[in-house]
Amino acid sequence: MKSCCTVSFVDVVRNVFAAKIGHMKKIISTSEAPAAIGPYSQAVRSGRFLFCSGQIPLDPKSGQIISGDIAAQTRRVLDNIAAVLKAEGLAFDNVVKTTIFLTSLGDFQTVNEIYGSYFKNQPPARSTVQVSALPKGANVEIEVIAVTNEGGSADMTAYDTSG
Repeated sequence: MKSCCTVSFVDVVRNVFAAKIGHMKKIISTSEAPAAIGPYSQAVRSGRFLFCSGQIPLDPKSGQIISGDIAAQTRRVLDNIAAVLKAEGLAFDNVVKTTIFLTSLGDFQTVNEIYGSYFKNQPPARSTVQVSALPKGANVEIEVIAVTNEGGSADMTAYDTSG
């Protein structure tokens, strides 16, 4: 008997069984925040999570540390974070964890007051640590992890195209 159709296993896998992958890595970059000053990304999206690299008080246009006291530097850092979040359609309400690095814990109260003005509702989990130094002589650096509201919109479909 002749078979009217022959289908290879590879064709079946490629065309019928798509694998759902929710944790692929997507690099996030925006000109509204300072460019990375080393071999890292401004942020990386994996599934529903956005992992933002630490931001220091760099002016996005000049790439230089802004002048001013710890209050001005903290606002610049948080504005830089807002720009990275916005690049993925997110806001401070999406942030679930932050880490603040300070060169002096004496600045904690000032940083805390400004930080609180950006995280008004349901603030995220947070750690604050004092460090001996930060890049470019900054006095504050903040990194964040955010999560999207959508259930599965970050999922991607992958197909085997090897054969």
